[in-house]
Amino acid sequence: MKSNVIKNTMMLYGMSIAKIVFPLLTLPYLTRVLSVESYGVVSYVKAVMQYMQLVVDFGFMLSGTKDIVNAKNDHEKLEKEVGDILLARVLLAAAAFVALLGMIAVIPLLRANIGYTLLAFVTVFLSVFLFDYFFRGIEKMQVITLRFVAMRGIATALTFIFVHSDKDILFVPLLDAVGSLVAVILVFVELKKENIKIHFSSVSTAWKKLKNSFVYFASNMATTAFGALNTLLIGAFLPATEVAYWSVCMQLIGAVQTMYTPITDGIYPEMIKTKSWKFIKRLLMIFMPIVFAGSAFSIAVAPYVLQIVGGEQYIAATSLFRALVPVLIFSFPGIVLGWPTLGALDKAAQVTKTTILSAVVQVASLLLLIATGHFTVMWIAIFRCVTEFVLMASRGWYCWKYRKEFY
Repeated sequence: MKSNVIKNTMMLYGMSIAKIVFPLLTLPYLTRVLSVESYGVVSYVKAVMQYMQLVVDFGFMLSGTKDIVNAKNDHEKLEKEVGDILLARVLLAAAAFVALLGMIAVIPLLRANIGYTLLAFVTVFLSVFLFDYFFRGIEKMQVITLRFVAMRGIATALTFIFVHSDKDILFVPLLDAVGSLVAVILVFVELKKENIKIHFSSVSTAWKKLKNSFVYFASNMATTAFGALNTLLIGAFLPATEVAYWSVCMQLIGAVQTMYTPITDGIYPEMIKTKSWKFIKRLLMIFMPIVFAGSAFSIAVAPYVLQIVGGEQYIAATSLFRALVPVLIFSFPGIVLGWPTLGALDKAAQVTKTTILSAVVQVASLLLLIATGHFTVMWIAIFRCVTEFVLMASRGWYCWKYRKEFY
């Protein structure tokens, strides 16, 4: 494994840890200084902004990274790639803002907190100018990590200073925007160091970028919508205690999966260049024993972890958590064989097909459980594992099908 891959992966791990630490610092503070109603506004608007961010990102973290890697040896082309993607994302931000205005018009909670909602969108808009795809493409992940730590660190520190009660609620999105603005300034300093001057080709070229990135966006949207549907159906058919058990268990599973992301993000630029199947096999041989050992450990300590995270009342979810552990085993190779492997072969459509296939399997299984009267969290957990296996197996099949295109 090459040293730059290891370095980039470690830097992305640092960012993943930061993504876990900063919310853990602010969440218990905000729930104590804000009323339940005000914290409900904060949580709801944050959820809306996650969808706005998905639209603005539009898969450019993957397609944009690939474009930058392919243009890295041609400085003039590199500057145009940065400019064209920037223009495409500005257009996306404008579309997202129009959609947000429509949501404000029809959703009472957003309409009653229009100032808060619009301030929260400022952070989404500023993300257009962070150029993460560029720094991933030139394999300087430390820039992404350092600007993220600066952005979240500033916002977190200022939250403790300025937010003390409900009357300070507007400071929450405002301080997020301030942190993002500082991050944007730091990023432009780095662009200057790289001697990058942004050049635009045309609106038609930006539109072409959007079309090329749509398949990545569709895959991300399929994953997001699939998760949202799961939550919607579970909340509609199961009692509150079961919903609480499911939520805590999935948060723990999700926290572990978050640690997979830096590995896949770190190898993606390398795979675009090398398209080496040997590299992927070596990666899986190194990490799968760790995944198996970690999964076995999770099964053993499940009741203790649930007690620490949720309290004594969540020990009852031990069986459910253990039933979900296979998700951790199947998801790692599934993620590795996705964008870092098939995506590097320009098989974005195949990656998207596998994501949609797994979503269809999960939705069909949920409907089957409802129809047969077996809609329980344990059965949902079993089919959640099946879904992850389908994702892994289908991506593995595509890798075998296109095996001759690897080097």
